[in-house]
Amino acid sequence: MNRQSRVKHIADADLKLLRVFKAVAESGGLAAAETELNIGKSTISKYIADLELRLDLKLCNRGPAGFSLTDDGEQVLRSAEGLLASVTDFRAQVNEIKQQLVGTIRIALFDQCASNPEAFVPGTIREFNKAAPSVEIELSLEPPNVIETKVIGGQLDIGILALHRPSPSLDYLPLYGESMFLYCGKGHPFFDCDQTSLGLPDVQAENYAGIRVNSPNLHVGQKLGFRRAAKVQNEQALAILIMSGSYLGFLPDHLGDGFVRYGLMKKVLPGEISYRSQFAAVTRKRPAVNRITKLFLDTLVAAHSGHGDGA
Repeated sequence: MNRQSRVKHIADADLKLLRVFKAVAESGGLAAAETELNIGKSTISKYIADLELRLDLKLCNRGPAGFSLTDDGEQVLRSAEGLLASVTDFRAQVNEIKQQLVGTIRIALFDQCASNPEAFVPGTIREFNKAAPSVEIELSLEPPNVIETKVIGGQLDIGILALHRPSPSLDYLPLYGESMFLYCGKGHPFFDCDQTSLGLPDVQAENYAGIRVNSPNLHVGQKLGFRRAAKVQNEQALAILIMSGSYLGFLPDHLGDGFVRYGLMKKVLPGEISYRSQFAAVTRKRPAVNRITKLFLDTLVAAHSGHGDGA
């Protein structure tokens, strides 16, 4: 391919091809993207080939050996994500001018708010849908560091995560909390022992699993001097490690107590070892949030201030 050629303008057709490429990359292959794009594999393949021809770059390897992005493809994907996010922002700003609540709002949560009785996110979404029925919601679960990065970069409109070392680039709106306790799994030495004989040094000597990213979980584990022997990105993975009987780990009680009821976990020194996390909605400070995002934030605040029906 001639690397000296230049892309002189971006047309609507190019944006369509970039969206297809992004979906294929995120799905991990052409066949996997068929459901997401609702088009056949042969058509997807043609679109990718058209984009490669348009950009004069080989973006991916596809064939019997499987799908993978080339180095050029990785760079184009990052650029495409920024471009498509800007297009979404532009559309939202135009709709703002036209005073229409139409478009897309992109929201990401950290892990287990669905089982937290203090979190009224489902009720918020219900009320938001009543007020803005034409707005499409994109909802995902992400690690907290990814949420902050994507909100700052404009790939997300709102993130909901545990408060810890706030970023100067973000605004934080406190919403709800959760209580965190240390758990062990069935088969762990602490599971059937008399815990009245246990002390902090005994806990410090055991294998501990924690969230790997900058978070209250990481901070508390370090402060207590726990010996971290495994790292995870989310609490579901952490629960699996705890259930192995090989690790101790902190879980919110609304998640961990469900495993306790089934005889799979037990709290470790709950009267001595626990902490409280505060969750907040985060948005980037600049540019100012649009009407759609402000409506969702206002609905969040109303739901959590009044402790309404979050189910």
